[in-house]
Amino acid sequence: MKQYRVGIIGATGMVGQRFALLLENHPWFRVTALAASPRSAGKKYGDVVKDRWLMPKPIPQSMQDMIIYDATGDIKTITQQVDFVFCAVDMKKDEIRELEEAYAKLECPVVSNNSAHRATPDVPMIMPELNPEHAAVIEAQRRRLGTKRGFIAVKSNCSLQSYVPAVYPLLPYGVGRVLVSTYQAISGAGKTLESCPEIIDNVIPYIGGEEEKSEREPMKIFGKLEGGEIIPASAPSFTSQCLRVPVSDGHLAAVFMDLEENLSKQQIIDIWKSFSGKPQELGLPSAPKQFLHYFEEENLPQTKLQRDLENGMAISIGRLRADTQYSYKFVCLSHNTLRGAAGGGVLTAELLCALGYID
Repeated sequence: MKQYRVGIIGATGMVGQRFALLLENHPWFRVTALAASPRSAGKKYGDVVKDRWLMPKPIPQSMQDMIIYDATGDIKTITQQVDFVFCAVDMKKDEIRELEEAYAKLECPVVSNNSAHRATPDVPMIMPELNPEHAAVIEAQRRRLGTKRGFIAVKSNCSLQSYVPAVYPLLPYGVGRVLVSTYQAISGAGKTLESCPEIIDNVIPYIGGEEEKSEREPMKIFGKLEGGEIIPASAPSFTSQCLRVPVSDGHLAAVFMDLEENLSKQQIIDIWKSFSGKPQELGLPSAPKQFLHYFEEENLPQTKLQRDLENGMAISIGRLRADTQYSYKFVCLSHNTLRGAAGGGVLTAELLCALGYID
């Protein structure tokens, strides 16, 4: 596989730091540019993040002395040094849309962790095992942007990564209503337990915008490509509640689901265990060997025990059982800053490279 030069836009934040660690020894990708806000520009990466490094491993040695660029003011310079960029900036949505399109229009593909373009009809929101075919909409997006190479692809909200992969393989069997409650780690807010004292011994029953995303974004993932756009699916219907809990990493979901077909518990488990996608077929570097893991033990999955399964890129499922109100209920778990954020972005980029969308 070709070696790619990559940039991290928003490199100093929590997700940017995750990208830095994941890319440190990546077999395909080499970081050649780091960018952040103007207040960090012109400084060494190690100097800027040394007092706010939030990752479990040290700052990558190869990036310690890299000079940070201004993410908005140095776009031309950055795009000349990279083959594509990962974007994880903390800005207003309209500013993010403008920024990402600026990179794309300079023929630089953007793999975004941000939500600003998730509703844009010709921007694919890719969950690599589920909807790799949505990448085909990139050609329509390029026509709109007037580019030959540049485009924007996004990953979905981190909360979806736990329950949507479990629902997807069951769609052919008539999934109807889905009710989900998510119990989300504090790192989803870019914080640690130490920097968020209000979460200790507490649960916060509100995460701004999260429930709307949790109900709306699955429909785009389940949608179809028609006329140069992704047309969202009309079913199944999702309703959600999202709570912030005193956990460092890992989003847990409690799911209630209706099924039209009368599948047995074992049939559902077998469907989950046998499911794999394009990343597994292609043997992508960041892909888990087993995407969906089912645990028979009644007390699993647990956030602390299973969040790092397969380098944090696998989905853990358990406690499948019949319900009195719905057909079935179960719990599932994903690592929100790995599968749900930077890791999912890296896997998406690997997929787009392997499929020829990033040359």
